[in-house]
Amino acid sequence: MDLLSSVLRSPVAEDDKYSRGVVGFVTGSESYPGAAILGVTAAMRTGVGMVRWIGPESVGRMLLEVRPEVVLQDGKAQAWVVGSGVPADPSDEQVENATSHLSHASFAVIDAGALEFVDFGTLTARAILTPHAGEMSRLLGRFGETWSRDDVEQSPEDAAKLAALKCGQVVLLKGNITTIADPSGSTWSTPPANPALATAGSGDVLAGILGALIVGNFSKLQSTEIELAQIALAGALLHARAGEESAAEGPVVALDIAESLRKVVGDILA
Repeated sequence: MDLLSSVLRSPVAEDDKYSRGVVGFVTGSESYPGAAILGVTAAMRTGVGMVRWIGPESVGRMLLEVRPEVVLQDGKAQAWVVGSGVPADPSDEQVENATSHLSHASFAVIDAGALEFVDFGTLTARAILTPHAGEMSRLLGRFGETWSRDDVEQSPEDAAKLAALKCGQVVLLKGNITTIADPSGSTWSTPPANPALATAGSGDVLAGILGALIVGNFSKLQSTEIELAQIALAGALLHARAGEESAAEGPVVALDIAESLRKVVGDILA
């Protein structure tokens, strides 16, 4: 069984929405509302039982128009996706929302703005961090390490290994070739992705995929039957396949990638 087949599953007769997995999101903001729609849609199309979303009322109304299935109510979730579309501005309400939910999360996906404000020294959740090269440069700078964006792009494996060690978490360094590292120093790289994935919001889609894969494999992660780094690699590969599927029909935007996940996942599970 290949990696993607092992982390995806079809619902069975005994399932309910909770057993299929609940993923929570603190994503999007009044400045960047689209990030909420992209990540939530990606999680739903990857396959979960329920999605919770926390954020500004105006963004919630917009999200409901596109994804009426989302629950705009706080509650339990096996994983929280935080930071996509959230500015690293202490005055933004989403910063407090993200910090609060991470304080009791078992698993997390930490993306975009959250990479700049999460305290990795006190973080108790097991997390996948998803920086691109520029965000990686700033993340390493928080630990006194001087890496320019060019440095990261020239030595992605070294950068990812260093960040994973400093943060004590799995790091997924986004790029045409995605590099994954865990705190032990192990690394994995994906094949080159379709350039169509280089579009605004593509990373928000990836964060949603990762959240869905974590909650779908929650028990396996708890028992260490599967490792978080494997989830990160599977998410990157699934994201790339959805990009290929979308690109076959013409120019690609991020929501196309999210919606293509339904067919890609269906083909894998067939």
